[in-house]
Amino acid sequence: MTTKHRYDDADRAAVYRAIAERRDMRHFLSTPVAATALQRLLSAAHQAPSVGMMQPWRFVRITDTNLRLSIHALVEEERLRTADALGERRDEFMRLKVEGILDCGELLVAALMDGRERHVFGRRTLPEMDTASLACAIQNMWLAARAEGLGLGWVSLFDPDALARLLAMPEGSRPLAVLCIGEVQEFYSRPMLEQEGWTRGGDIRGLVYENSWDMPGWPENQIQEQR
Repeated sequence: MTTKHRYDDADRAAVYRAIAERRDMRHFLSTPVAATALQRLLSAAHQAPSVGMMQPWRFVRITDTNLRLSIHALVEEERLRTADALGERRDEFMRLKVEGILDCGELLVAALMDGRERHVFGRRTLPEMDTASLACAIQNMWLAARAEGLGLGWVSLFDPDALARLLAMPEGSRPLAVLCIGEVQEFYSRPMLEQEGWTRGGDIRGLVYENSWDMPGWPENQIQEQR
C-alpha cells in the first residue's frame, strides 16, 4: 500500500541512489567549484533539521592559500599523533590518504555557533543535539554534492581549539569539520576504508533491535491484508 505523498519511481530511485553512492572522498581534481553549485550545496545544508530550529551551523569558506596551507599543517600534526596512538596499525594508517585539503576546488570549515547555551528547547537533557543538527546539515550537503557530481570529504583530524584560533572564531564556537569539496576523477565503488582493507561496514540487520537492547528487530516482509 502506498501513500499519496510518495515520490514517483524515478525521483525515489534518485534519492536512494544518492544515498548509496555518497562517498567520503579523499582524491580530488583542482578544478574550481562553480559559485552557483556551491550556493546550492550551502542552501541544502541550511534546509537541514535542527533541534528547536536553532540552526547552529556556521560555514567558513577558505579562499586564502596561506590559510589553506595552515589548516593542512594542523591536520598533518594530528595525523601523526593519531598514527602514534594506533600502535601496531601505525604504518598501515600512515599509508592511507586521509584528506584532500591541498587538492580540492573548495574548502569549508563547518562549525557550531557561539551562544548555544541560550537554546534550551530540545537540549536541556541532550545538549549535544546542536552537534547532531550540524551533522544533519553536513549530510544534506554531502548528498547534494553527490547529486551535483561533486565529491565531499569530511576531515576531523585537527585540534579544534587550534583551528578556532586560526580562524579567529568567537569564544564558545567550535569547529567540527573541515570539508573538502570538488570534482573527482571517479567516485570510489565502495567506501575508501573498505577498499583499502582498513575496516568493513556492518550489516544493518544486526543493528536494529525491538523493544529492548539486543533483541532482533529487523522488520521482516509481511503480507498485509487489504481492508
